[in-house]
Amino acid sequence: MSEPDQRLDIWLWRARFFKTRTEAAKLVSDKGVRIDRTGMVRKSNKPGASVQIGDVLTFRKAGEVRTVRILGLPERRGPASEAQTHYLDEDAD
Repeated sequence: MSEPDQRLDIWLWRARFFKTRTEAAKLVSDKGVRIDRTGMVRKSNKPGASVQIGDVLTFRKAGEVRTVRILGLPERRGPASEAQTHYLDEDAD
């Protein structure tokens, strides 16, 4: 049985890194996102790339580099407090 996954652009939008799914897809297409899955790193410029729980994403947003570990695959775009339970900010001290 395969691990559950979700489209990269949908995950970024539902986790509230972007206001619209279109913005998330544009960032992925234009700048790319680095996806680290169990030590295998790949850069994706495809909004439809699949992400799974445990993946580490690195991307640029508003001039800064963000690195987050996926803890969950949100079913919806809920409030920020709910969205924050789906990732761990690797940049936090």
